This record gives sequence, structure tokens and C-alpha cells, in this order.
Amino acid sequence: MVDRLESLFDRFSVTAEAFHAGPLCGINDLTAEGTGQLHLVRWGEADVVNEGKLAVRVREPSLLLYPRPLAHRFITDEVRGADFACANLKFGGGPSHPIAAALPAFMCLPLSKIEGAEGVLALLFDEAFTRRCARQAMLDRLFEVLLIQILRHSMEHGHAKAGLLAGLSHPRLRHALVAMHEHPEKEWMLETLASAAGMSRTVFANTFHEVVGVTPGQYLQSWRISLAQLAIHRGQPLKLIADEVGYSSEAALSRAFKAQIGRSPREWKRAQAQAGWAASRPGVAQRSTAPEPS
Repeated sequence: MVDRLESLFDRFSVTAEAFHAGPLCGINDLTAEGTGQLHLVRWGEADVVNEGKLAVRVREPSLLLYPRPLAHRFITDEVRGADFACANLKFGGGPSHPIAAALPAFMCLPLSKIEGAEGVLALLFDEAFTRRCARQAMLDRLFEVLLIQILRHSMEHGHAKAGLLAGLSHPRLRHALVAMHEHPEKEWMLETLASAAGMSRTVFANTFHEVVGVTPGQYLQSWRISLAQLAIHRGQPLKLIADEVGYSSEAALSRAFKAQIGRSPREWKRAQAQAGWAASRPGVAQRSTAPEPS
């Protein structure tokens, strides 16, 4: 069976930085610029408000995932509170990270429903709520492992209804997607991708568009440009990038880049440098005196 996630993690990093472990009482607003966040509710109850609207009432130990920046608030009992362990998530490549882009804006999962995570969760909570040497490094790595388990869970249980994760969940399409991920430099033809998926050309094209939401050609271009963005950010020359991601020349890459992003590679690089590409700062839980939304 092909490894559906290996090529994604090989090319696009995901790092976690734990920033809170302990009780949150009353109303707490959480902020983060340029990062996602992952929260674990170990004990207690909490109302989760996203962008001013009640999203879910947590009544059992649960996981709350925000792969992209999203203003959110936790409301707990002012006296008893609830125990949280929280981390910022930084996706290498910023908004172009394929996993960050594929995940829903918010996920809530009971911890008991995440198969195989019991050992990681037990160790994570033990580290979070005790004081040992190298605690920060341990927590960061454990949050990263937990994110991989969330992705596995989402694919195995069909939580993604469309997009990349839905395609990787499909028993046949996954083979074509992994082939494109592992070898973006190849001149992929529809017939070749259909063969990799074990499907006819027409059935493959229709199924791919229905499940992933774009045509195979559109997906391949998007994947190649995402890789190009990452390489540009690392300072690689455009000619070398063009060869690595499957374009015959620097000019061909620039045309595809502008068609996908709306800017030339050089314009995009200048804009990212000015804005602080994929910038992030630690998220901090802050006590708020704002009234509880109805």
C-alpha cells in the first residue's frame, strides 16, 4: 500500500510549539498570527466560540484543531475551569502548505474516538502537567505526532468529503495523487495517471474531479506551484526550480506561476518578503472581560 502522507511531510514540514498547559477559567481569547493551533481539553467543559459564533460545546475530553489562523474563544466555569494543553502549529510553506489548505477551518474530535492515540495522549498529558527537563522539546514533538494521527484518523474515517484528503482517502485515486506528489517533474498524461489508479481514462477524470474538486491537470499545476513557492522562499534559482517541478524553462514556470498565483515569481517573492512570509508569533491565552455571546 502506498504511503499517502510521506511525500507531503518530506517536502512540507509541520512543527508544533506548546505554549500553554493548565487550567483556563472564565472567558479566554486565543490569538495567533500566521499559525494554526491545536488544543487538547483533558478535563472539564468548555464552549468554543469561533469568530463570535458558538461552534461547539465540549463536554468530554476533546481535541480542537485550527490548521489556519482563526479567532476563537473558550468559555469555561469561572471557578473550576477546564484543563487545556495548547500548541501553535507552523506549516512550512505557509498558506500553500497542502495539508493546511486541505483541512477544514476547525475540527473537534473526542479523544476517545482517535484510534491508536491513547499512548501519545497519556505521555503528552504527563509531560504537560509535570515539570521535567526537556519538557518543551518533548511536548513539541508529541503534538507533531498527534497531528499525524489526526490526519490518519480523518482519512481512514472519511471525514474529508472533498479535496486532497478526500482524494488520499480514495482506494484508487490515492495512487495517482502519490505518483504526482513523488514525481512532479514527470510529464504526466491523463492515461498514465488513470493507469496508476487502475481506472479507465474517463472514469478516472470524472472521479478525480468529483472527489478532489479539480481536474488532474489543475491539481498537478497547483502541486507544482506549491513546490515552487517553497523553493523560491528557500532561495533556489528559478531555472533549477523549473527543472525540479516539471517545467521546460524558467519562462514556462513563470507563466504557470502567474496563472496560479496572479503574480510572477519575483513579484510574489518581493510581496512575501515585505509581509513577512509565513510569519508567526506564540499564541497566548488571555482572560477577557467581554460578555458571553448569546
